[in-house]
Amino acid sequence: MVEVPLKLYVQALLKGAKDAARSMSCISPRAKNQALQAMAESLVDHTEEILEANAKDLAGISKETDQQVHREASERIRISEDTIQLMHQRLLDLQALPDPIGEASQGWMTVDGLQVHTVRSPLGVVAIVSDMGPLVLGESFGMCVKTNNVCVFRGGTEWLHTNSAVVRCLQAAAASQGVPEGGLTFLDRSAPEAALEVVRYPQYVQAVITRGRTGLRNRIVEQSKVQVIGFDGGLCHVYVDQDVDIPLAQTIVVNAKMQSPSAANAMDTLLVHQGVSRHLLPGLTRRLLQEYRVNLHGCPKTVSMMGVLEMSGHLGIKAAEETDWGEKYQSLTMNIKVVKDSQEAIDHIGTYAPGHTDTIVTRDYQLAMRFVREVDSSAVMVNASTRLHGGPQFGLGPDMGSNSTRVHGRGPLILSKLTIEKYMVLGTGQLQQPHPVPQTYQDAMMLSAKF
Repeated sequence: MVEVPLKLYVQALLKGAKDAARSMSCISPRAKNQALQAMAESLVDHTEEILEANAKDLAGISKETDQQVHREASERIRISEDTIQLMHQRLLDLQALPDPIGEASQGWMTVDGLQVHTVRSPLGVVAIVSDMGPLVLGESFGMCVKTNNVCVFRGGTEWLHTNSAVVRCLQAAAASQGVPEGGLTFLDRSAPEAALEVVRYPQYVQAVITRGRTGLRNRIVEQSKVQVIGFDGGLCHVYVDQDVDIPLAQTIVVNAKMQSPSAANAMDTLLVHQGVSRHLLPGLTRRLLQEYRVNLHGCPKTVSMMGVLEMSGHLGIKAAEETDWGEKYQSLTMNIKVVKDSQEAIDHIGTYAPGHTDTIVTRDYQLAMRFVREVDSSAVMVNASTRLHGGPQFGLGPDMGSNSTRVHGRGPLILSKLTIEKYMVLGTGQLQQPHPVPQTYQDAMMLSAKF
């Protein structure tokens, strides 16, 4: 059987998604919650099928890589019954959340009696382009159902069989509760060009959300003809001030980097006030190198302070190059820079703004407030790990990544950020004056049976 060319295939998928948008926007809150319930139960009912599909993905890992790389790939791709239970629970959690669609955020009456309201409505067709696995897939489908959006999902090719099995379960369950065909769409082509093709049709797609590593995000932003509202770009800094509790600072730094090094809100650069550097850095860098095997790049002051040492088969701090300060790593690599004062730290962060998440660790309240005002990031933290930037961590519910750009809503892409406001206006016959017909004979011609 001849495979349909990629461009025609994507166009057909997107046209089907666009055709489903109107029906999708009309699904009632009750029907949406029933769909989420059915989707959650379907995942559990098809656990064996999903795990068998995951075994195919594991079997597809190249045998030519070395043992360590193969083991890391297997750990990343493998899912378990616990993973499916987590997907199940996240869908049920969405079911319990308030429905944002139709919510009126403002309302007022004009001088001529018009009742004006701003209400939330769906974005329309949302394309999620990801290099991640089934957890992100389930979350994306679920959040789009809850917000009456059509979801077009393109996931990581390493999970192609797994994602395909999950999609079959979710689509069938959603359809049984009235979700239209095309409402949950999966792009199952593994070619890298497929991710780019899906963002080239603004006539079909209203918004794009990217989820994954820097290379994927940057390619989508550079080539998308559709507005990108979810962009996990921007760097993450932690600045440790001179007036600081050192154990607290060490704990926050380790958490910000090591809790999940591949996360978009994991720390990229540590900035340390020179007045506290000799007390903080020796123990901290030793732990990062020996316990966590982090690759450290340092400024000249950091390198001269620590030296280049051989530690447990790992090089010590390497001299940072200029390009390192602008690098978003999402890996076991980070930068360290000693700064003379807080102003240099703020200026350094400003050079690479807008950022994703930036933290200051300090006892100085006035400085903390100045840091919050002057640093341009989607989230600015005081005495807290950058890893706490997220919808669940902020008590806002699940998110679909975050947005570090200044367009649409910055920060976690929670349910309300997957909507758009429109005006609903209720009138009783108000007209824009002056009316083109003289008041005495107002619309007499239209009302008369003679004309």
